[in-house]
Amino acid sequence: MMLDPAKSLTTPVNPLSVLSGVDTSDKSRIRDTAEGFEATFLNNMLQSMFTGMEEGGTWGSGDGAEAWRGMLINEYAQSISKSGGIGIADAVERELLALQEVSQ
Repeated sequence: MMLDPAKSLTTPVNPLSVLSGVDTSDKSRIRDTAEGFEATFLNNMLQSMFTGMEEGGTWGSGDGAEAWRGMLINEYAQSISKSGGIGIADAVERELLALQEVSQ
């Protein structure tokens, strides 16, 4: 799931929205969905970390600075999630697999 970097700066995304419509019978997509959930959660957390920082620095200032910051935060979140994350994806994956077993 890709986030809109410009929108993500002003409106936190509900991590549960990543889970809507998940096909729990497709095990190959369950891990991707779990990592997407974790990345969305991390994106929201990282946005809070960077709120109130002065313009400039890593993302520059002026036109497009907010979009650049949003894209950078999104990449941080995706990278953290893909490289093992903080354990949320593992828990979500277990729950989705349990839902799969119950539904069968």
